Amino acid sequence: MVMDAVGNDTFEGSLDSLKPLGMLISFGNASGPVPPVNIGILGQKGSLKITRPTLFTHTADHDSCLAMAQKLFAKVQKSDVTIRIDQRFALDEVAQAHSALEARTTTGSTVFLI
Repeated sequence: MVMDAVGNDTFEGSLDSLKPLGMLISFGNASGPVPPVNIGILGQKGSLKITRPTLFTHTADHDSCLAMAQKLFAKVQKSDVTIRIDQRFALDEVAQAHSALEARTTTGSTVFLI
């Protein structure tokens, strides 16, 4: 599986890195939208799958969203999932945080401290 948040610049390489029956999850377009895809290439490269998830699809049903959140928080509490926080900003530094995000100088998660 490959999770690609970059889009245009990495799409072909992401497909090429997959083993047969692999899945590409495209969830961002930092370098621009992915170009049109010849769906036949997915078969040629080994029966690959591509999906483009959206937040709204996953949160449309309240009960399903709540169940997913409970599963995630249980994993976080058990340390099965590590949340990488690479920068912290005081709430009154929101403009600085926004500038850092726009400049692409951030990695991992960004949190605000109150």
